[in-house]
Amino acid sequence: MVHTQALAVAAAALLAALPVNAGLYGKSSKVIQLDGKSYDRLIAQSNYTSQIVEFYAPWCGHCKNLQPVYEKAAANLQGLAKVAAIDCDEEMNKPFCGQMGVQGFPTLKIVKPGKTPGRPIVEPYEGPRTAKGIVDAVIDKIPNLVKRVDDKTLEAWLAESKETPKAILFSDKGKTSAMLKAIAIDFKGSINVAQIRNTDKEKASLELFGITKFPTLLLLPGGKEAEGIVYEGEMKKESMVKFLTQAAEPNQDPAPAKVKVKSKAKDAKKDSKKASKAKEEFEASSESQASAEGETGGPTAKDETIVDEATKSPQPEVESEKPVVLPAPPIPILSTEAELEAECLGPRTGTCILALIPSSPDEVAADAVGSLSEIAHKHKQHQRKLFPFYVLSEANPGFRKIKDALKLGTDIEVIAINGRRGWWKKLPSGEKVAAADVSEEAIENWVDTIRLGEGAKKKLPEGLVPEEPEEPVAEESEVPIVAEEATETTVTVEEVKAEETKVAEPHDEL
Repeated sequence: MVHTQALAVAAAALLAALPVNAGLYGKSSKVIQLDGKSYDRLIAQSNYTSQIVEFYAPWCGHCKNLQPVYEKAAANLQGLAKVAAIDCDEEMNKPFCGQMGVQGFPTLKIVKPGKTPGRPIVEPYEGPRTAKGIVDAVIDKIPNLVKRVDDKTLEAWLAESKETPKAILFSDKGKTSAMLKAIAIDFKGSINVAQIRNTDKEKASLELFGITKFPTLLLLPGGKEAEGIVYEGEMKKESMVKFLTQAAEPNQDPAPAKVKVKSKAKDAKKDSKKASKAKEEFEASSESQASAEGETGGPTAKDETIVDEATKSPQPEVESEKPVVLPAPPIPILSTEAELEAECLGPRTGTCILALIPSSPDEVAADAVGSLSEIAHKHKQHQRKLFPFYVLSEANPGFRKIKDALKLGTDIEVIAINGRRGWWKKLPSGEKVAAADVSEEAIENWVDTIRLGEGAKKKLPEGLVPEEPEEPVAEESEVPIVAEEATETTVTVEEVKAEETKVAEPHDEL
C-alpha cells in the first residue's frame, strides 16, 4: 500500500533537490529580493504598473516547489514587469508580512498602482502555480497606454500635445504586445505611443511616412512633423528604449529614495502598536505552519485552505482579498518495486500515469510533476474519477526495468501503462521532452485522449508485467476430489433426469 502523505513529502523532496539559491533567491537571480523597507521604493513607488510579489519562508516545502517556477516567470517577464520576493522568516520582515495579511506560504500578490501615487492596490494571485500562469496574469495587468489609430484618427492624434514627441509602431498584428505596453509606460508623460495596423484601409498612413516593411518603429521628435526617424534595430525592448531616449528620457525606476518627515509622537506610537500587533499575529500563523511541517516532514493539508484576509497597512491598499490558492499537493512517489507492481505493474492493475524522473531532475522534470499534481488535485476537488498519477524515481529498481523494456531514453518520460490489459502509451514529445510538452494543458489533453480510448496503444513486452502467481488451489482440492466424485455420482442420475425433462420441453413446442 502506498502511503500518500509520506510519498507526497518524498515528491516534495525530489523537486527540492533541484538547484536552489541560498534563501531561495540569490543575488544572481532575476527575482528581486525585498525587505519591509525596500518594498515602498522598489514596488510601491515603481514606474512598473504590473508586479508580483511572493511572500515565503525558506523552510516551507511549497515555497521550494514554487522556486524554479517563479525563477522561470521572472526570466520571461524581464523588462516587462517586476517579479519580487520577500523572506517573511526574517525578523525585520515579520511586521510588514503581517500588515500585508500573509497567513500562509507561499502567498503571491499582484501589485498595481492606486489612485494615490505610492499607495498601490494589492490583489491576491489565484491562478495556476506555473510559469505560464504567472506570466499571463501579470501581463494581463499591464495597462495599455498605446493609442490605436488609423487613417481617420491619425491627424487628430498627431495634433494632440503638439510639442510632445510621438512614437508609432506599424505592425501586421492587431493586438498590442506586452513589450509595447511596457515601453509606453516607461515613457508615460514624455512620449505618446501609438500603433497602426497594416491593412488595406490604412494605406494613407503608410504612404505618409513611407512605411514598406513591418514591424517598423517611427519616432517623431518634433510632435506633429511628418518627417520622422525610423528605428533600424532589433525589436527588443532595451534597444528600442535606447532609440527613443534621443527624444526623451524614460521615467526613472526604481523611484529615488525620499526623505521621510517624522510623524507626530502620537501617530508614531499608534503605528508602532499596529506593527507590533501585525507581527504577533503573523508569527503565530507562521509558527503554526512551521510546526505542522516539522511534524509531518513536509507541507500539510492545512496549507490548502489558508485564508488571506485583507489587512489594513500604512503602505499598501489591500483590495478584494480572497482565499489564497496554494500549489497542489505533489503526486505520490513509488519508492519500491513492490509498490510499483501493486499500483501499476501488476497483472490486475488498471491504468496508471507514471512520471519517470532521473536521479538528477531538471526544470522540465519539475514542470512535469507540477502539471501532473495540478491535474490530479483539480479532479479530486471536483470529485471526478481519474486513474492515479505517480512519480517513479531512478532509485526504484523498477525505473530501469521499465526504461529498458520500453526502450526509453535517459531523460524524463511520462507514460500511461495498464498491466491488466497489457498496453502502454507515451506522452507525445520531440526527441527530447521540452517544457511545452509537459505543460498542464498538454498533459491534460493527452490524459483526456486516454480516458476516451483514443489514439494508438503499444503492447507491453513479455515479462514486464509479472504473471499472477498460482494459488495452491490444486493441492487443497485434491483431497476432497474423491468425496466430491462420489457425491457427484449419486447426484448425476437426478441431474440427467432433470436435463431430459428440460430437453423435452422445446421438442413439444416444435
